[in-house]
Amino acid sequence: MYIFDKEAYKKRMEWFCHDRFGMFIHWGLYAIPARGEWVRSYERITVDDYEQYFNEFDPVDYDPKAWARMAKDAGMKYAVLTAKHHDGFCLFDTKLTTYKATNTKAKRDLVRDYLEAFRNEGLKAGLYYSIIDWHHPDYPHFGDANHPMRENVNYTNENRVFDRYLDYMHGQINELCSNYGKLDILWFDFSYGEMTGEKWRATDLVNMVRDLQPEIIIDNRLEVSGSGFGSLVSGNPSIYSGDFVSPEQIIPPKGIVDINGEPVCWEACLTMNNTWGFAQFDKTFYPSEVLIRKLVECVSKGGNMLLNIGPDAKGSIPCESASILTRIGEWMKKNGKSIYGCSRANLDKPDFGRYTFDGSKTIYLHIMEHMIGPVPISGILPSEIKSVRLLSTGAELAVINNWIVDNYPDYTFIRLDADGKPSYTLPDSIDTVISIELI
Repeated sequence: MYIFDKEAYKKRMEWFCHDRFGMFIHWGLYAIPARGEWVRSYERITVDDYEQYFNEFDPVDYDPKAWARMAKDAGMKYAVLTAKHHDGFCLFDTKLTTYKATNTKAKRDLVRDYLEAFRNEGLKAGLYYSIIDWHHPDYPHFGDANHPMRENVNYTNENRVFDRYLDYMHGQINELCSNYGKLDILWFDFSYGEMTGEKWRATDLVNMVRDLQPEIIIDNRLEVSGSGFGSLVSGNPSIYSGDFVSPEQIIPPKGIVDINGEPVCWEACLTMNNTWGFAQFDKTFYPSEVLIRKLVECVSKGGNMLLNIGPDAKGSIPCESASILTRIGEWMKKNGKSIYGCSRANLDKPDFGRYTFDGSKTIYLHIMEHMIGPVPISGILPSEIKSVRLLSTGAELAVINNWIVDNYPDYTFIRLDADGKPSYTLPDSIDTVISIELI
């Protein structure tokens, strides 16, 4: 019988809970119609009609080394690539189907090249694998919640044998875990309705994965959908609970804890615009300052951010995404210490920003809104402070004690200017980070 080993769990999660910031990469045939990764489902496209994109796929600009450098320069520490998405197309050289990149004009194992490039940059590298498959003949068609042919009476489920599909799925995951060296993350997607847990033969699957990759980290979507927490929050996780909760397109309002109030590892997966896969006409990108503040919010609540890019059909990263990553990287170079190895602080959230804590003696105050007068800090007394510095430059900041603050003995006040005169701009308008070292 499976027994959750808390110490082994903590050990394999150490790097994940330290690194905090990763890159999600959604890429496949759907980059050619360029209307998002769910285009087959939304538009009820048949296998035959979708085949044109397989025949056309030719990512002449694919340069995983450039992708890896971009991720590293942005301050990201790990990445997850879609080895197979819901449409069933495989970016890796599987022996179990001909529906793979090596049989397209690409003529290369795109997963192997990605893993090599990211590892060479010193980044952790993982793979996404969709446990649903709209291309496989034995996956349920008519009546399924998501299949492109779910409403087409010509695609009955007669003679479809789901166990044959499971054998195929398990076989491909075995290939990924056996043929590509050490994988840091295996990101399954996704369970829904009755298609959850043992419907996927999840116990056997996880036992196989952990046998082949003992240190691998697995998400929670064999057990639940992207909206679910699963047994990770029960205090008694199942064998296929995964290692972290994976909220999608939302940051949990108060982070995530289990029924005993213990923090649970989680990772918010977020897009820069409205789609995961490349969408030519989706130009509603978040400003870089918003995404920086959302990264800080994740860390301040004990979580990670997995930020998505959707390369185009040729393998290029959209210029909007590249520009956003560049600006995030500029901030991270100066302030990354307030992200890496940090988590929630046992302090009330300030009105003007957030706190992160390195778990030892340094609290980082993130100021995202200008204020009148000195910066108030609740929960830390002046006698508990060794030093106060502006993180980006190391400049000393003064703790003040004068008539302005005399009426607020439960607060420590920090001056952001050098001579006592009011300043109308923050040192960093996106997020000014103050490092508070405790005694």
